[in-house]
Amino acid sequence: MQLRKHAPSGALLASLLAAPQLASAFYLPGVAPTTYKQDEPVPLYVNTIRPVAGTDYMLHSVVSYDYYHPLFQFCQPPNGPEDVGSSLGSILFGDRIKTSPFELKMAHNETCKTLCETTYQKGAALFVNQRIRSGIALNWLVDGLPAGQKFPDELTGSEFYNPGFLLGVETEDGTEVQFNNHYNIQVEYHEVKGSQGQYRVVGVIVKPESKLYESAVGADTCNKKLKPVVLDEAGDTKVQFTYSVEWIPSTTAWATRWDKYLHVFDPKIHWFSLINSAVIVVFLVLTVMSILVRALKKDIARYNRLDQLNLEDLSGTSALMEDGVQEDSGWKLVHGDVFRTPSHPLLLSVFLGNGAQLFVMAGFTIAFALLGFLSPSNRGSLGTIMVLLYTVLGFVGGYTSSRMYKSLQGEKWKLCIILTPLLVPGIVFTTFFLLDLFLWAKQSSGAVPFTTMLVIVLIWFIISVPLSCAGSWLGFRAPALEPPVRTNQIPRQIPPVTTYLKPIPSMLLVGLLPFGAIFVELYFIMSSIWFSKIYYMFGFLFLCYGLMIMTCAAVTVLMVYFLLCAENYNWQWRAFLAAGTTSGYIFLNALIYWVSKLSLGGFAGSVLYIGYSLLISFLFFILTGSIGFFASWLFVRKIYSSIKID
Repeated sequence: MQLRKHAPSGALLASLLAAPQLASAFYLPGVAPTTYKQDEPVPLYVNTIRPVAGTDYMLHSVVSYDYYHPLFQFCQPPNGPEDVGSSLGSILFGDRIKTSPFELKMAHNETCKTLCETTYQKGAALFVNQRIRSGIALNWLVDGLPAGQKFPDELTGSEFYNPGFLLGVETEDGTEVQFNNHYNIQVEYHEVKGSQGQYRVVGVIVKPESKLYESAVGADTCNKKLKPVVLDEAGDTKVQFTYSVEWIPSTTAWATRWDKYLHVFDPKIHWFSLINSAVIVVFLVLTVMSILVRALKKDIARYNRLDQLNLEDLSGTSALMEDGVQEDSGWKLVHGDVFRTPSHPLLLSVFLGNGAQLFVMAGFTIAFALLGFLSPSNRGSLGTIMVLLYTVLGFVGGYTSSRMYKSLQGEKWKLCIILTPLLVPGIVFTTFFLLDLFLWAKQSSGAVPFTTMLVIVLIWFIISVPLSCAGSWLGFRAPALEPPVRTNQIPRQIPPVTTYLKPIPSMLLVGLLPFGAIFVELYFIMSSIWFSKIYYMFGFLFLCYGLMIMTCAAVTVLMVYFLLCAENYNWQWRAFLAAGTTSGYIFLNALIYWVSKLSLGGFAGSVLYIGYSLLISFLFFILTGSIGFFASWLFVRKIYSSIKID
């Protein structure tokens, strides 16, 4: 099963626990620099071949391939390629790192080294040419650094390294597809201070070229201008693979070597979006607080005064008649129904438990990333810590679900214990597995291996399910959360409401504002996912996450207040669904992104994109819905505990 290679969670956890002792390092504790001596071998590993944006800045495919896919016919090591150990998160995000036949020696230049010669038949030539037209890039790793190409930033004029380099290029007129078979590898290295002959890798650039060798390759053959290699789709084409290595001294320190890869495109957009969202959120929260505090103080004072008058003046009716009109309306009138058990309390409790689990997991993950524990130098650490945290936090989900189900007076407690760790994760895993079938059918390296799937299932049932059941057991053992007012036996009739308080309009209004707080950052996250870019702006993400929570809570509470004033006491599902509508805007944004930035011609690519977008939107539905519900739940308990009920 290769559990040790696919899921080294223990090593990651040990690294996190060792953080205080290793905090002097700039990157993730446990990632130590590798030092090489003169002429010492520096391994070059190959990774997944992924699609990138073409010349039209559109992505034409989302299907990635293994580097040693038979139709690519790349040169292999003498004893065959071997898998390089990867974390669970690295595997889930599509990394398939393997050894290569390239021989790099520290500070030792090489020119026109031959790898192998292969013959592309028409089937392989057609496949490779189609991949070149769709825009696909090779991904290599040297000392943990991605080999990339150097690009200038048109706005700032600075240069940055973009991971990956093209398999080939299509001529501007589209009549010819040139296949890159020669690689100029430029490795930047830095001498360690205080040591003689000790070097570290601080940068890797690859400049691929297409060269048709019509004779034996000599020491200087690859430096000559040769015809490009064009794979014949009607016959056989012989291709000779070669490479050159140039070592370039650099002043870049090892601790800052990733700065060249972590490039921010137009940071003003981030700051403008963040300030704009912050101003809107502050204005919204202040408005909500002003309305609610002033209105609630007036309401509570009036209701308590009426109760006092009723007790002191039992014979007189003037005071009652004076305030009778005011008493006939308002949120106090539904005090006997506001804590009535909603429809489907079991499903609501299960969603709330999983929402609390997602909320805590997302908060811890972003906080770890913000503190530098999840740097890109440790591939897959983000995915690994997300899976690890969500698994361990099963206790939180079970406890929250059981406490809410008990407070909603649910009776099927055994079913609640079972469904909490199985329903939402089951939906996610089933969707993920079905999408994986498409990747398997396309022979894509992005397909998660069956052994890794099995490992995830085992981790879930061995760790998360028992923790969730333990949390549920403690939740049911704990005393019930008693409502501050009694519930009447006969439900009150609900009067008709105005248009904006009807379910669909209110849901659309409430869901729009939290989405507005995150949509810019969401664009950069989607670009990093689909265009294989490195996302590292966790400071912006942390602030956006906080703004989304405050916005989601404020607008949902405001909607629930208006709903109760309209004498509609069915607020539980309304609060959850209204806040969860943010996920609908996220999916709509994904569809707009699909139309504007992606050009997926194949059926499989479109199904994969829509499927993963739906999966992400579903998780956001559970998360934001839970935030809105708990904010409203606390608000309702607070206001009804502030008034005197006979």
